[in-house]
Amino acid sequence: MKLQDVLLKAMAKKLTWWEAAEIIGVTDRTMRRWRGRLESGGYSGLVDRRKGQPSDRRVPLATVEEVLRLYRETYFDLNIRHFHEKLAEQHQIELSYTWVQKALQGAGLVARRSKRRKHRRRRERRPMTGMLLHIDGSKHQWFGDERWYDLIVILDDANSEIYYAQLVEEESTRTVMAGLRAVIEVKGLFCALYSDRGSHFLVTPKAGQKVDKQRLTQVGRAMKELGVQMIPAYSPQARGRGERSFGTWQGRLPQELRLAGIETLAGANEFLSRRYIAAFHEKFMSKAAEKGTAFRRTSRSDLDWIFTVQTERVVAKDNTVTVGDLNWQLEKSRFRNSLAGGTVTVHQHLSGAVSIRYGPHVVGRFQEHAKPLLQKSKSRGKDGPVETVENQKTVSHRSHRPLEIPRRDSHFPTAPTTIALAATNRKPRSGSRRGSAGQIE
Repeated sequence: MKLQDVLLKAMAKKLTWWEAAEIIGVTDRTMRRWRGRLESGGYSGLVDRRKGQPSDRRVPLATVEEVLRLYRETYFDLNIRHFHEKLAEQHQIELSYTWVQKALQGAGLVARRSKRRKHRRRRERRPMTGMLLHIDGSKHQWFGDERWYDLIVILDDANSEIYYAQLVEEESTRTVMAGLRAVIEVKGLFCALYSDRGSHFLVTPKAGQKVDKQRLTQVGRAMKELGVQMIPAYSPQARGRGERSFGTWQGRLPQELRLAGIETLAGANEFLSRRYIAAFHEKFMSKAAEKGTAFRRTSRSDLDWIFTVQTERVVAKDNTVTVGDLNWQLEKSRFRNSLAGGTVTVHQHLSGAVSIRYGPHVVGRFQEHAKPLLQKSKSRGKDGPVETVENQKTVSHRSHRPLEIPRRDSHFPTAPTTIALAATNRKPRSGSRRGSAGQIE
């Protein structure tokens, strides 16, 4: 029943006043006061006397103007939660989150939120750290200008602890390997790695279908050698924990970099490792359900070889190895004079160095990225173009004495030179013949 109906029944003696108080849900004392106001002022006497009066907890106008000024001039690109924290931490303005939200929305500085989407059930976290790690990259304008960079983040599913976070030019096999190796060196080996189906993680023959676990990428090969399970995600909702984390990163990191005056990639990565990740943990890191850890210190001493981009190649006849448009020259090794026709493995290290292995033997080391081998080049002489071959071996006579050809001559010996050398040696065998130019064939 309405309040008016209850009071009318009490005035008509159909209900006692204490019964009316019980129905309305007020005390007997309150009902006696209402009865007196009703008899003296009618129904208008029952109107709440606080209506139209300013609240005692009303925020002062100067504080309201200061909050709106701070958001317009300094924190214009922060989300509401981030701005609410800055008010308390930097300016000692203690206000509720709801008040700040309504004030910014009422002033037109922040758009009102749309209705929530369909409810989805959250997957339970792994109970112990080291059981499952999330890895993903997010391309964003992290410096607030036209530059786009990828942020690679590796976090634990159990407590959302950030083990690695770096800004890179582009998410690739090498940048992902660098992050995984950094985590393994500091924390140890983990059980499983959860990622999207990017081409540097997994091989998907057809878009939208399952991954091919038999065909491994460079990252998949490295994880298999270390005994780490690769788990693919087939939808953005499946890796919702990582997606929500990146939403927080995109809503906070660009603003923190701007407030700190950082505009370079190196400065941003230093800021991440020294300050931001620790502050991130204080606000968003949770507690694992179980004590202990599933990380295991690795005893592998060959991480430099595991975390490399490996390619198998067949050595050419001139003992060169080619990958794309880059070539390497192999020198003579101790155990074998020539590797021509053999299969070698080219290891491109994360540092940019290149190593070439033939089985367990390292047959070539290069400190920088592969340099093109000097190919046959043509230089124009007096009588037309003349070909010169790099690294040409010296030619020897039957007596195993090298031919001493002057620099002014070509690579082919002339008749006078051959005749002069033949005169100093023993006579040719009876079965030998002389060519038209007088040289021994």
